[in-house]
Amino acid sequence: MITFIILALFNGVCISLSRSINGRLSMERNAFYASLWNHIVGFVFLTLIIVVQSDGFSSFHFNAPFYAYLGGALGALFVAINSYVLPRIGSTQAAMLIISGQMISGVVIDQISHPSDTIWISVLAVVLIVAGIWVSKISAARKSAQTINLSR
Repeated sequence: MITFIILALFNGVCISLSRSINGRLSMERNAFYASLWNHIVGFVFLTLIIVVQSDGFSSFHFNAPFYAYLGGALGALFVAINSYVLPRIGSTQAAMLIISGQMISGVVIDQISHPSDTIWISVLAVVLIVAGIWVSKISAARKSAQTINLSR
């Protein structure tokens, strides 16, 4: 179990770094350009990994339902939106809002697919994340107000 926890934490670091890099790239052109390059480089990287694996592309089977392949389009949209938003609101704010969206949709998906009596724990987690965003906003507003007062 600890291996999966470490991998999930590492994945979080990868997401933050990737989003920051894509946000910087989107400042040069636009968010869709950044998303395109993100996916081209990702495609090349994953292709190399698949080729290096012993069975390569021979294990590809397209037996999943059609909607299972929509993840790529959603991923591309996520990268484009995030590349646009991150430079404008900052990494921390973007991460908190993204995590909030993931938690809310995760709670809904889990409740639909596997109804549970312990939904209150998930709802509490979402409330705490939203409270964290609220505290962060208040802190940022106070810092901004202090900066304005100091400049006078």
